[in-house]
Amino acid sequence: MTPLTGADQLPLLHCDLIRRAGPTVDPVMDIRRADERYQGGDPAAGIESRHAFSFGSHYDPDNLRFGQVLACNEERLAPGAGFDEHPHSHTEIVTWVVEGELTHRDSTGHESVVRHGDVQRLSSAGGVRHVERNDGPEPLTFIQMWLAPLQPGGDPFYEVVHGIADSTPYAVPEAGAMLHVRRLGAGERTAVPDGAYTYVHVVRGAVRLDGEELGAGDAARVTDAKGLEAEGVTEAELLIWEMA
Repeated sequence: MTPLTGADQLPLLHCDLIRRAGPTVDPVMDIRRADERYQGGDPAAGIESRHAFSFGSHYDPDNLRFGQVLACNEERLAPGAGFDEHPHSHTEIVTWVVEGELTHRDSTGHESVVRHGDVQRLSSAGGVRHVERNDGPEPLTFIQMWLAPLQPGGDPFYEVVHGIADSTPYAVPEAGAMLHVRRLGAGERTAVPDGAYTYVHVVRGAVRLDGEELGAGDAARVTDAKGLEAEGVTEAELLIWEMA
């Protein structure tokens, strides 16, 4: 995660996609491609970042958030590279490792190594500091998603759920959100959770969603999701946020 000064203090603005009322409303889907992401990080230090939302020095007032999602960053760290100790507050930070091993240490005394299939969450609440590094011998890639809490403040919280299964959604009640992990074979289908706001990120492979093909790094922002299915074009892995 790129260290920022006050970036996770973004004002909790209303989403620019307004939910339309009525029982027969159709889903509205906004596709964002991987190559449209803002490129950041510090390549000379072994850090490459791709940001899906306004982030750091890249300010886009029309792309501050979707539902509770404030950031969806793809981070690539070379062996030995990482982010030195830096602060966060009032942000729910959820991390999914794509490949490699992520070493985490924070000011509340937690230290973990997070691998593919694990869900890591740091609730920064009233304030916490942490370090993220690639201390392993292989390149590290991880997806990190920041969510706005429903209420600011509180005490920091940290946990890792190892080897989460497809059938086990991960709740972030502080943000009113639920994370679903979906792994598909070619031709397999899965229901996309209904919700006022649904954020679908393709981790690997390719899927077809409501007639649109999405590849690795692509995302769909769906307003008023109802009755949608994702189909694997190839073997694929998805992260889906369901938000009220």
